[in-house]
Amino acid sequence: IPYVVEMGFTHIEFLPISEHPYDPSWGYQTTGLYAPSARFGDVDGFARFVDGAHLAGIGVLLDWVPAHFPTDAFGLAKFDGTALYEHEDPRLGFHPDWNTAIYNFGRREVTSFLVNNALFWAERYHIDGLRVDAVASMLYRDYSRKSGEWIPNADGGRENWEAVAFLRDMNREIYSQHPGVFTIAEESTSWPGVSAPVSDDGKSGGLGFGFKWNMGFMHDTLQYMARDPLHRKHHHGEINFGLVYAFSENFVLPLSHDEVVHGKGSLLTKMPGDDWQQFANLRAYYAFMWGYPGKKLLFMGQEFAQRREWSEARALDWDLRNARSHEGIRNLVRDLNTVYREKPALHARDCEAEGFEWLVADDATNSVFAWLRKAPGAKPIAIVANMTPIARAPYRVPLPHDGRWCEIINSDAHDYWGSGLGNLGGVVAKDGAA
Repeated sequence: IPYVVEMGFTHIEFLPISEHPYDPSWGYQTTGLYAPSARFGDVDGFARFVDGAHLAGIGVLLDWVPAHFPTDAFGLAKFDGTALYEHEDPRLGFHPDWNTAIYNFGRREVTSFLVNNALFWAERYHIDGLRVDAVASMLYRDYSRKSGEWIPNADGGRENWEAVAFLRDMNREIYSQHPGVFTIAEESTSWPGVSAPVSDDGKSGGLGFGFKWNMGFMHDTLQYMARDPLHRKHHHGEINFGLVYAFSENFVLPLSHDEVVHGKGSLLTKMPGDDWQQFANLRAYYAFMWGYPGKKLLFMGQEFAQRREWSEARALDWDLRNARSHEGIRNLVRDLNTVYREKPALHARDCEAEGFEWLVADDATNSVFAWLRKAPGAKPIAIVANMTPIARAPYRVPLPHDGRWCEIINSDAHDYWGSGLGNLGGVVAKDGAA
């Protein structure tokens, strides 16, 4: 907790802590939704942890898995000898990707069990939010299934309206009974209104989540950053496209565990070039991300540029902090968090188009992006990203106000193991540009 406070983060999000039989599932195949896993300590210990985090001003979020459950005999599968929690028909009740059972969301007892579990974590342990896993797999009856392997709904469509009703009920109960607690959806499709309110009768409107993971941001920007900087000018749209839909939902920008496992490498090793260039790319990427509209989420170890892939079988490589290159990344993330929290222009309108304005959107030749972040009553902040190792000086950036603009973050600063090339503390705008 002191480390999180020192780094300037606002919340800790746990991978699922509910009891689960298989370590490599990372908790995403749970058999005991109401039980914090004994592998991490006792229930009182978890309660103390949450209380300690709150005393330090840190919120606690849990990954929560109401989409499916493992078929172990000691779990919920065939609980009374029949398909009690799941569907009898495997076309509805079996998930082919994970070899797990799917909850029968059309059964009142099952949805009551799940909704009450969501409330349980807020009531018993005072957690501050739930990130709901695999929402897309719940919304579509044909998710990851071939023709003939799924059953259409009563209207002949692919939507799972029972799951939709459950998610709306869950969100309405959370927000009505526990003001201040919020929910986040991991939803990878373009289902409309994931973070839009549910109607008063609970039967229409959005799904009612507070936020939605922006999976498109993660995919497109990492794909862009993995390219040789020489070739990025041909893929400018991989960055621009995300700003087309950036305000269609209340987005969280996730750099999650899924991107640093199963042969994908770490964030650092995804970057092109030699060691110095990889660090420079990663610093530029983090500064770009913190200036981009949306809330920010890093998986553990990314704040100091973990080199190895993550594994549940070993600790993070904390000894890397002895290297100036890695400590430079950590110092940058700490300072980005500080600036993000202290400057309303960077966070107050993360989910509103009024808080964003393009300054330079079409300079593909130089791979330069620039935009303005704004908030009522706050000074605007210009974000300028040069995604090549070539110093662009002089370079004209349009700015809305003449006068001196102070440089508050430079990802190439010596303190971050950069080359030290910057703007000597600021620039002076004249005639609408600097």
